[in-house]
Formats: sequence, C-alpha cells, structure tokens
Amino acid sequence: MIEITNDYLLDKKIKMFQSDSSYKTSSDAVLVSSLLDQIKEGSKILDVGSGTGGISLCLAHRFPSAEITGFEIQKELVKLSNMSAEANNFSNLEYLFYDIREKKVPYPAGSFDHVITNPPYSKSGSKSPNQSKAMAHNQQDITLEQWLKFCLKMLKPFGLLYLIHRAEALDEILSILYKKAGNIRLIPIYSKQNQIAKRIMLIAQKDSKTPLKILPPLIIHQNGSYSKEAEQILRGGKSFFEIDNTET
Repeated sequence: MIEITNDYLLDKKIKMFQSDSSYKTSSDAVLVSSLLDQIKEGSKILDVGSGTGGISLCLAHRFPSAEITGFEIQKELVKLSNMSAEANNFSNLEYLFYDIREKKVPYPAGSFDHVITNPPYSKSGSKSPNQSKAMAHNQQDITLEQWLKFCLKMLKPFGLLYLIHRAEALDEILSILYKKAGNIRLIPIYSKQNQIAKRIMLIAQKDSKTPLKILPPLIIHQNGSYSKEAEQILRGGKSFFEIDNTET
C-alpha cells in the first residue's frame, strides 16, 4: 500500500500529495515555474514530464485563468498530482498519463502557448534503486534531443519554451534549439556566490531569430539561508522577473 504524504509549496500556499516510495518534487520545479511572467488570459500551458506536479501547481496558483495540462509517464504520479490539483481547487489544471515517445498525442501539435519542462538530468552513471526516482532523474530510452523536439512540436508558432537543466548540458541544448528557436534568455543558477553554476534556466521562443541574451544570475543561498531573491521565488511565489534584487 502506498503511503501518501501531505507536503506544501510556496510557504504552504499550495498543498500537494506525494509518496515516500516515488519521486518527489524539488526546488527546481518552483524555480523554473518562476520564468512565466504576465501571460495572456486563457493561455494554454503544457508541463512535460510533470512528476508530482510541482511546476504546474505553482503555475495554477499564479495564473488561475490559464489552461494547464501535465504529461507524465508514471501512473502513480499522475494520480497523486490530480489529487493535489483537486485539493487546491485548481479546476484549470489536469494531468494526463502519456509517454512522449508515442506517436499519438492527446493534443494536436502546436496546441500550446507555453511549454515548460524539467527533463531528466542524467544520461548515465549510478541510478537510484527506486524505479520511480530513476525514471525521473535518468534519461531512459529517450534522448534530450527527442525530449526538447517534442516540447517544440507542441508549441504554437512563436510560443515560449521554459526549462531547467544541468549547466554542462547547455551546449547540447543550444545545439538542439539551433534554427528552431531564438530569443533565448539564459539564467545561470549558483548555489552560493563565487561558486560554479551547476544549473541553468532558459527561455526560448519557437521560430524566433532574435539573438541570445544572458540575464543576471540567481544565487540560491546566502549567509546560511536562502538569498533574498530565492526567498521571493521559493516562498513568495514571485516570478523571476518580479523579484527585488536591490541591496538592503
């Protein structure tokens, strides 16, 4: 029998159900959700590889007028995330069991204004003995190129793609997006100041030819706790573009 835990996001503004026996959401989900900013009313958003719903639950909280869908390959996680959506009265949010390697897609290509994703990070190396966690963290029978091409396929022309990934995968990501998307905005993520960035966040616009921009970095920890900027995102639920980074 699965033991379900009651967890929370955004300083307990959002309730979510998870299981100790399966993949659990991380702060990366909240961080990448912060990239969406001032979207149009009625916008359609797709969360690819939605896991336990961390990304899209945050988006449903911030954008109640949006239509949000999550695609997830693990049936147990689909069930838990739909329970979370119902518990928060997010009638604009639905999770579907779907393997993005399949040809038949629940929605036609080009159906979404925004596609957001936190793809599996690891190509190889040691895998968790827990099958659910291994599927979430390790690429299994799918490449990063296949994953991102699916995301682009589901976007409308000039729609926006948002992702978070390992910094070392940036060259591969840019190669995949080459001539398919532009107007790329890159945000390095530093765990602490003066360290090497291990994560990056990225926004790309399908079909655009606008040159890439590197935006100011996000530093997560400072003086033994969250930085002021990270606090505003992870607990305050602010967009990355709304945070106050002035000195105090």
